[in-house]
Amino acid sequence: MQEYKLKPLTKEQLLISIDRLTRFKDTETKYLRVFKELILHNLINPKFNKSDLDNMSYDVLAQYASNIINDSLKSLGVWCENDFVINNKLKNYEKSVFKASQDVEFLLDNNVNYKACIELVNDESVKNLLWLRDLGSECNMAQNRHEKSLLFPVEMVIIAEGATEETLLPEFGRLCGYEFDKEGVYVISAGGKNQVVRLYYDLSEILNIPIFVLLDKDGISNSKEIMTKLRPSDYVHVLECGEFEDLLPLSLVKRTLDYELKNISEIDRDTIDETLPRTKFLEEVFKHRGMHEFKKVEFAHMVKNNLKTTEDLSSEISQIIDQIRNLNKSK
Repeated sequence: MQEYKLKPLTKEQLLISIDRLTRFKDTETKYLRVFKELILHNLINPKFNKSDLDNMSYDVLAQYASNIINDSLKSLGVWCENDFVINNKLKNYEKSVFKASQDVEFLLDNNVNYKACIELVNDESVKNLLWLRDLGSECNMAQNRHEKSLLFPVEMVIIAEGATEETLLPEFGRLCGYEFDKEGVYVISAGGKNQVVRLYYDLSEILNIPIFVLLDKDGISNSKEIMTKLRPSDYVHVLECGEFEDLLPLSLVKRTLDYELKNISEIDRDTIDETLPRTKFLEEVFKHRGMHEFKKVEFAHMVKNNLKTTEDLSSEISQIIDQIRNLNKSK
């Protein structure tokens, strides 16, 4: 490789780069994005444009990006002799979760000095960086994840329609004695039933781990689309009750509303119309009690703060958590 000149990354920029390289995202996508951005913004000489990088071989991209990160570490006085133990563990993990072509392996065979990078990680860092720090040790990573609730290494993915599920499913799991972060269960909000199908199609092509799909009752036709491509390792659950909010027991809904309305008024249980969809009822309550507009995500966080015991779980919620537990166990 020819002589080069670069603008060193700051500590914050280094942490951002390492964070983005270790998030749960398709290996090729995240590595190319991070490596190309480093070269475009921090390599002064030789200077490459986007077209040059798009045509550059993956091994050369990896070498330039590694040099930028490593020289930036040196400029900060952070350096360790790189034994590539962490690099190899990262490579093995990425290949266990995501399908990797030979080109992708070139990206993974980088020379980033992760042993020095973890010197920048502190106890307040995001979970994937805490996991990265522990990769330098000899501990059992699954056991380490369970003890520290690190989420990584990820073992299974849940695709749900919205942020309500993303917020509450882990909490329901906790009440059932099944903590997602300890078991490596990663929840993704797709943003709608049609997006669930599209996301499942995409992830099923690149993932080596199980996928659990959760759809509202009106997503039956979407579930049929998924079933045409369903892998043996995956599972689809269509709600029996309607929307995800309809899973919430009335006692939990009332307690949540009473807490949020304590300075306004209390909800009379007799006024709760069980025949109405939960979201319709909640929209009426928020409108007529002088509160702001009902928003599903905000209400999910209200519910989260008011969850107490297993009595706050409907039978279908418990069934879903059992299905998730069994699918993860059977992989």
